[in-house]
Formats: sequence, C-alpha cells, structure tokens
Amino acid sequence: MADIINQFLRSSCEWLRGKGPESDIVLSSRIRLARNLAGYVFSERMKVADQARAIAEVKRAIEESVLFKKSYFFNYRDFQEVDRQFFLERHLISKEHASERGEKALVVSENEVVSIMVLEEDHLRSQVFQSGLNLVEAWRLMNKIDTELEDNLSYAFHPRLGYLTACPTNVGTGLRASCMLHLAALVMTKQVNKIVQALMKLNVTARGFLGEGTEASGNLFQFSNQQTLGQREEEIVDGLERVVRQVIDHEKEARNYLLEKKQMQLEDQVMRAVGTLKSARLMNTQESLGLLSLLRLGIDLGFVKGLDQTGLNALFLHIHPAHLQKLMSSSLNSGERDQKRAELLRDRLKDINVS
Repeated sequence: MADIINQFLRSSCEWLRGKGPESDIVLSSRIRLARNLAGYVFSERMKVADQARAIAEVKRAIEESVLFKKSYFFNYRDFQEVDRQFFLERHLISKEHASERGEKALVVSENEVVSIMVLEEDHLRSQVFQSGLNLVEAWRLMNKIDTELEDNLSYAFHPRLGYLTACPTNVGTGLRASCMLHLAALVMTKQVNKIVQALMKLNVTARGFLGEGTEASGNLFQFSNQQTLGQREEEIVDGLERVVRQVIDHEKEARNYLLEKKQMQLEDQVMRAVGTLKSARLMNTQESLGLLSLLRLGIDLGFVKGLDQTGLNALFLHIHPAHLQKLMSSSLNSGERDQKRAELLRDRLKDINVS
C-alpha cells in the first residue's frame, strides 16, 4: 500500500495535469456512472456476507477486463483512515465512500484516469477524469468501460426506467457529468452567486472542491447535471458542456473587467498573496487555498512567472492534510500540519517571480 501511494504522490492526477481545452479556467472534466448488480439489495441494506460476495464479483470482472490491465484493486479493510482521506483528496472516492461503514473496495487505473468505487451509495460508481474541458472524450472512454464491464456483470435494469439506482435522481442513464472550474474573477466581482442560482434553474448544481456537501474553497466550483431520467447520455454531456462554456465566457469577461478597471488592485492582491505564500511560517488549508487561487489567477494573467499550471495544481492537492502527512511520512496534528504546509509552500514557490 505504501509503495503504491508513494507512486501516486510522485505523479500528477489526470485532472491536475493543467492541459486540455480551456485549462486556464477548467481544471478537469469528469463522467460518473452509477450501476447496481442484479440480484442484490442496494448497498445501504446489504449484509456483510453479500458485501463480500459483490466485491468478489466485481474483482473477477476487473481481472477479466482488458481496459483494467494496468490498475489497482484495493479492499478497504487494508486502508487506514489517512489512506481513505488521501484517495478522497485525489477525488478517486467520495466523502460517502470514505466512511468506515461496511465492506468496500476501490479500483484505480495506473494513470488515475479511471476509478471505480465499489459499494458506495450504488454498487458501482465508475469515474473517468480528463484534464481541461474534455467531457466528450471522458464520456467516450466511460462508454467503453461500461460496455466491457456489462459483458461480465449483470446490472439492475428496467426496460422503461433504465438503470436502477439507490437514489431516484440517478435512475435512467445513471450518468453525472461534471467540470471543476476556477472562478476567481467572478468571486472577486461578486457575480458568482447570481450565476450559480441561474444554473440551478437549468438543473445544474454547484459543489465545492471535494464534491457534494463541501464549500467552494480556493474559488474552485464543481458543476454537474442534476437530471438523468428521460435524457440520453449524449444530451447530458452536450448540455453540461454548453453551460460550462457560458460560465467560462463570464469568467473571461470578469477577468477582462478587472484588468481594464481595477488592474492595480488586482495586482496588489496577487502580490500580497505571493508575499504571504513565500514567507509565512504557519498556514492552514483554507488560507492556503485562497492564496493559491490568487496565485493561479496571477499566473493566468501573466503577473507571475516561474511556475506552470501543473506545478500549481499539484500544490492545490499537496497542501491537504492526508497528502501533507504522506509527503512528510509522518502523522501530524493540526498545528504541525500548519507548520509543514507553510514550509512546503515556501520551498515550492521560492523560484517564482512577479512582473
């Protein structure tokens, strides 16, 4: 386990590569499918023996898969709490799946493009990640994966309703498309709440950095479709992409406004953030995310040099508690983490310069 996690630490998550269309604003695109195995009750009501049997069934399907030849299969009984938090921070599992209740498993492809949560709210929650605004490519890969798995697994399916899921909002395709956006300028110009409220009327929901039930820390917002029943997969993907492109346009307009009308104030905020990041001795996660958001905006607008998007995106991840402890190979209390986080930021940002 330790060797695999160290390997993940040395690599960059697919969703943090800093590549792909509109990657200055869109960190990642994700397609998630909810599926349940025929012949079992939903996860929440499963007995331990059935949980173990379902996990074994999924493991056999993964072992027979061509697309998962280079992947890892983890049983949660081998996880410590910090391991679950580590995978949560990398978006490979959800907050629900990170809980300690019952038997669970996790499948992760070697490059972290694909993960499958086994016995989350549904029996399988499969995810495909792509960097930048790349929903169509993520869906194409997910479609291949789902087709291959369905050859080896019997899914709960109704000819009229579609795929059956634990939550009625997922019935039908079981598909959720989402994009993670950095909307610093819309937050600074106080427009983001109006946009989020408008999107809710279009059945698009906004969540924070770690998904459902989390705040938009670091000005990072995750937008996803709310409706799956009565729509084809292609319609869901296309609909969300059109909405995300509108949000991107609003963010670009807000950045242009700040450059034209409030450039001095904007540069001052970015430079103050850089100064704090390069000199602070104690730094908590929330403050770090806020300052890194300003730094990212400064890099995107050309105020700051010496750090690319991939390196900056990695910092957004490495400052979180579990990653920090894995990097330091030590269990740290809150105060120790604040100190080590500040040290990490000073070290990683020592070579950046401002114009």
